[in-house]
Amino acid sequence: MIKLLIADDHQLVIDGIKLMLSSEADIECAGEANDGQSALDLLTKGAFDLVLLDINMPGMNGLEACKHISKNYPDVKILVLSMLKEASLIKMMLKNGANGYLLKNAGKAEVLRAIRAVTAGQKYYSPEVADIVMASLGSRAEKINKSPFPQLSRREKQVLQLIVDEFTTGEIAEKLTISFGTVETHRRNLLIKLGARNTAGLVRIGLEYGLLE
Repeated sequence: MIKLLIADDHQLVIDGIKLMLSSEADIECAGEANDGQSALDLLTKGAFDLVLLDINMPGMNGLEACKHISKNYPDVKILVLSMLKEASLIKMMLKNGANGYLLKNAGKAEVLRAIRAVTAGQKYYSPEVADIVMASLGSRAEKINKSPFPQLSRREKQVLQLIVDEFTTGEIAEKLTISFGTVETHRRNLLIKLGARNTAGLVRIGLEYGLLE
């Protein structure tokens, strides 16, 4: 029996996965968490074979959680399930100890195949993920770019610059003519991509690695 821990900040996703796997005799959804820290807390209390791990979560994100799980629970396999598909981010998750990477557009058959393969000690990457990583290996632009972080979009760079310039979320929204919620989404994505814990971390990394406009 494969004991599965699902970590995703959307309860609808967790419920959908549990329903999808409910008829599988060899898989038990034995725990669920909505952020990385909650997943780690569950790992201290019970034995799990595999963590199905999202990246974009509040508090401790998937990048950080993956590193902690790999270091402190080496027998627990990690299968990433995310809608993020930037090559640098995928490689960062693999470097942090992930055993496989699935995109959230995967069907039931592929999810089952990945869970069983990773639990059995194999690596599993969805075909699109494998293509993205392979394409990036031959990318001259990536070889030239020494930054360890995923490439930021033009809008993300604008938001980061304004954060560094000490604008508030409301002021950034007004200046860029976007909604307050959109600014918060960009801020959250920046925290994920740059591996920062807070705004001060964003500022430090942005300046140190020359990521600003």
